[in-house]
Amino acid sequence: MIPNVLTIAGTDPSGGAGVQADLKTFSAHGTYGMAVTTALVAQTTTGVSSVLEIPASFVADQLRTLFDDVRVDAVKIGMLSDAEIIRTVAAVLSEYSAREIVLDPVMVAKSGDRLLAADAVRALREELLPHVDLITPNLPEAADLLGEVESTDTAGMALQAERLAALGVKRVLLKGGHLLGASSVDVLHTESGSEYLSHERVVTSNDHGTGCTLSAAAAALRAQGHDWPSAVRAAKEYLTGAMRAAELLDVGRGHGPVHHFHRWWPVDGAPLS
Repeated sequence: MIPNVLTIAGTDPSGGAGVQADLKTFSAHGTYGMAVTTALVAQTTTGVSSVLEIPASFVADQLRTLFDDVRVDAVKIGMLSDAEIIRTVAAVLSEYSAREIVLDPVMVAKSGDRLLAADAVRALREELLPHVDLITPNLPEAADLLGEVESTDTAGMALQAERLAALGVKRVLLKGGHLLGASSVDVLHTESGSEYLSHERVVTSNDHGTGCTLSAAAAALRAQGHDWPSAVRAAKEYLTGAMRAAELLDVGRGHGPVHHFHRWWPVDGAPLS
């Protein structure tokens, strides 16, 4: 049976991030994608110009209408723009005993600007995290959640991943892309301890939506039956391939999107690895 995977996130008209990227990623992993929209975002590869927030009551209506009708095998959560929406999503997911939940906490922009007010960060930490099976913050987001300074090495990352897990989330994938080096090292913390996941660092300006894509891939792979560690590893491999192949696309003048269908769109008659 083909799994059904839900994204709860904002939009991206350029197709590289948010709901659009999540749906592409779900499809690329052989799952049926569904979407509940939390915000309409006017953004492209060059940045965000404006955001139209969806009322929390309508977010709840979307979720309840879907859960009343469709089996949901996994959930990926992206942009939740304020405390009321965060509380609403947490309450409805609890009401329907939603499972296999991945949270990509969209909290800090690439510019370093905070995207969530303090009350929203508190709601995320206290009301949503206990329902989450895997959270995938980058270094600035982890620091913001913990109220600490940003980690500068892998040892510090492991400590912060452990402290995030202590907030109630079952598993933490702390992404180390902000650190320097030939390899990009993430820390996966589970009930068994911490594991360092090293991958080649792909040097490219086409990195729009990488966080969305990684977390969506992990949710889809989990819905396909992978255990969490193997889902995370396979998601990282998929993202690396998507970034390598991104130069084949010609989308926008800024940070372009990754190539979500790099394994299926042939080049010179041969599929990409």
